[in-house]
Amino acid sequence: MKKKIGFRIALLTGSVIVSFLLILPSLPLWTSVPDNLKRFLPGGKISLGLDLKGGMSVTLEVDQDKAVSGTLDEMVTGLKEAGFTVVRSGDSIVLTVPRGPHRDALRKTLSRRYPAITETGKTDTAVTYSLPAAEIKRIKEHAMTQAVEVIRNRIDQFGVSEPVIQRQGKNRILIELPGVNDPERAMALIGRTARLRFMLVDDKNPQAETIIEKKVPVPADDLLYEGQSSGTGGAPTPYLLKKQALMTGEMISDARVSFGQFNEPFVSMTFNSAGAKLFDEITKDHVKQLLAIVLDNRVYSAPVIQEEISGGQAQITGSFTLKEAKDLSIVLRSGALPAPVRILQNVTVGPSLGRDSIRSGIRATILAVILVLIFMAFYYRFSGVIADFALILNLIILVGALAALHATLTLPGIAGIILTVGMGVDSNVLILERIREEIRSGKPVRSAIDSGYNKAFLTIVDSHVTTLITALILFIFGTGPIKGFAVTLSVGIGINLFTALVGTRVVYDYMGSRRKLEKLSI
Repeated sequence: MKKKIGFRIALLTGSVIVSFLLILPSLPLWTSVPDNLKRFLPGGKISLGLDLKGGMSVTLEVDQDKAVSGTLDEMVTGLKEAGFTVVRSGDSIVLTVPRGPHRDALRKTLSRRYPAITETGKTDTAVTYSLPAAEIKRIKEHAMTQAVEVIRNRIDQFGVSEPVIQRQGKNRILIELPGVNDPERAMALIGRTARLRFMLVDDKNPQAETIIEKKVPVPADDLLYEGQSSGTGGAPTPYLLKKQALMTGEMISDARVSFGQFNEPFVSMTFNSAGAKLFDEITKDHVKQLLAIVLDNRVYSAPVIQEEISGGQAQITGSFTLKEAKDLSIVLRSGALPAPVRILQNVTVGPSLGRDSIRSGIRATILAVILVLIFMAFYYRFSGVIADFALILNLIILVGALAALHATLTLPGIAGIILTVGMGVDSNVLILERIREEIRSGKPVRSAIDSGYNKAFLTIVDSHVTTLITALILFIFGTGPIKGFAVTLSVGIGINLFTALVGTRVVYDYMGSRRKLEKLSI
């Protein structure tokens, strides 16, 4: 019996010590802890959510139709490179191929390179192909998944702690960025498509000068302008580009900010093995020609290829500020969005609201705990003090668990903590009332305690399990703040069972092992 009590006391003591160490990085005291000691302590802490810390909340809509359109455009480009005459017609592509061996060759090429596309019409001279509904659905779903991943990578590199990035409905993405103090820069980074292309300047075109000077209408994306950064002036330089992109940003493996001889920032890119080989061939075949580096239909630079460039590296220059160069390297590293996005809602929460929310939440929690502690001690006397001991243990271990999970604390999360306190009180009230009933029926104190815990056990477990099921449903179907509430409540339920059934019981067992219990203050 004494060994069991000793084990439970050690378990409770160890839980409190570990919880305190986990909580320590979240306390102001953490700044005074020596760095040598910090290496041996847990580094995770509880982060404050958007409603407490301030920041921005953005809802984006992904243009999934553009993802489908982009897939068809890639097919058209690939088939043209293979030597076929092909044009886009809405959601279909039409190939000018007469009947006979050429049409058989077309079918073989399509089955090998684009197996998902199906034939939907044909004449003596042309064949029409379209994407089936199932493939269109897959492309749209993939665009959403990829968009979420790309945005997550950009935000992680931007340096926002504990962001919320999740899908909402069919084609929307919810983004919450706590603590962001430059919302315009964040929005420019998040919403940028970052479609990078390497294209030749069509300076040999005899009509180039007329087209540029008189702005004669040309096909979309052919006439582009060199973008001016925020620190430069003057009119942008127009470029007439050849339609076909020689290379895209998909072959970039890394992008970093570097500095030139006059300390001007530029972006240095490194290609993967396939990209390095292709860039080598491009520069070899187009020496003395202008190669424009185009990002989102903006020419960043158009240097002359002086010689073949080997080694798989290139540079983007363009009178950048350091911040612009950093943001550009981030979007290049994280990749392009599969489709354009549109901002549906952009809400900025000021830090003053966060401070007010924190103050209100802390006051509410402290007031709730104090009132509960006073009531339990007044109504149940010494047994109520034991129940208060369990509630304090509950709070310490709960906060420690949230720190271990690197949880983000929100106002709904604080509400979950308060609800956990209420459930902890409910569990102890059930136990104490059962013990009272047993004592009134004439049982000895020791037997009354054992019987009270045994009879209350199933009721307590039943109430906690039903609440846990509700919390899981909230977590699965809820959004950011609701998920925070569900996590806090779920963790609190498990800890409450431990402190109510083990924390208080060990006190009674310890008292019974020291002396015979004749009376109990309850």
